[in-house]
Amino acid sequence: MIGVKYHSLMLYQTPRLEAADRRVLDQIDSLRDELRHAVQQVPRKWTQDLRKALTASAIAASNTIEGYRVDAKDVADLMDGERDAVDASEENKAETLAYQQAMTYIQSLRDASDFRYSKELLNALHWMLQGHHHPLRKAGQWRRTAIRITAPGDELATDYEGPDVELLPELTGELVDWLNGGDLDAHVLVRAAMAHLNLVKIHPWSDGNGRMSRSLQTLVIARGGVLAPEFSSIEEWLGMPGNTWEYYKVLREVGGPVYSPERDTGPWIRFNLLAYHQQTQRVQRRVDRSNECWMQLMEAADGLGITERQITALHEVAMVGRVRRSRYERAEALNTQQATRDLQALTKGELLTAVGQTKGRHYIAGPRFPQNVLAIARRTHTITDPYNP
Repeated sequence: MIGVKYHSLMLYQTPRLEAADRRVLDQIDSLRDELRHAVQQVPRKWTQDLRKALTASAIAASNTIEGYRVDAKDVADLMDGERDAVDASEENKAETLAYQQAMTYIQSLRDASDFRYSKELLNALHWMLQGHHHPLRKAGQWRRTAIRITAPGDELATDYEGPDVELLPELTGELVDWLNGGDLDAHVLVRAAMAHLNLVKIHPWSDGNGRMSRSLQTLVIARGGVLAPEFSSIEEWLGMPGNTWEYYKVLREVGGPVYSPERDTGPWIRFNLLAYHQQTQRVQRRVDRSNECWMQLMEAADGLGITERQITALHEVAMVGRVRRSRYERAEALNTQQATRDLQALTKGELLTAVGQTKGRHYIAGPRFPQNVLAIARRTHTITDPYNP
């Protein structure tokens, strides 16, 4: 399908990239190709823990931006059904599980055939995120009242006012048309960033617009097919405190105090290219550490007296800091008795140490856990700024 260059005043426009932007985008493509190759060259089992950890980090970060705080480790436990074991408020648990549901669906759409964007899809995703608030805060339906975003730290100051409710059907319709056929000659990462900007500025729902916009960005990237969504999302990067502040700042500067699609969107694209580049660097380092940890554990298995499947538990501890019986049980398709027996053996051998009781129990590195593996997992790295090398 040939992309249409959109010039309507209804949507914020995709900008012409400057030379520095094109240079950074080329670097991102190279990094993503290297990452794809690294992921494809190792057995799927090696990357399962990492995929789950990256998804958990993205969910934790996106919810943190909205004020819901659940540690990424606890998010991973919630994803495994360990609701009672997680020390977080019921509200935070509900928000986390709702976001997981939406992210799982987005991940499944990566290679869906006969796919099209639609208003119904956007509202369905919104229901997944916000349905637990319905009907107090309507989910899956356009807002019916004006919306005002307050400035950080000052509830009396208006940061942004969304478009009138009467414009929402037309604006969301044009966004859907653009998603399906507009600017298809633009790089997928640029299109994904513009999808995020336009949706968050249309602000079509009474709540959850930020998470929906970040989710849409991840979906557009995933449909690009270069990398699985777990390796492509920039939500973890956006959730870092300094980056979150810059995220709000650039949205204010580019978006304007009211819906202003005539404004220059170049700074927004540059901000996103920085995010893509730095998050890809971070993920590549994690992939490298994950693979090295797995290789070291395999080489040490005979000396440690462990089975190949028990490596999964030790690898989780190295990369995440802990493992629960339920996680190990699912990862290795074991029954509860088998998983319990394996973890007890690892504990008896002082490779793991049990912490807590009953539902809250988890396992951390024990006195005999290979120190070289822990050193690899904790190896520091430097993240560079491609615009200021």
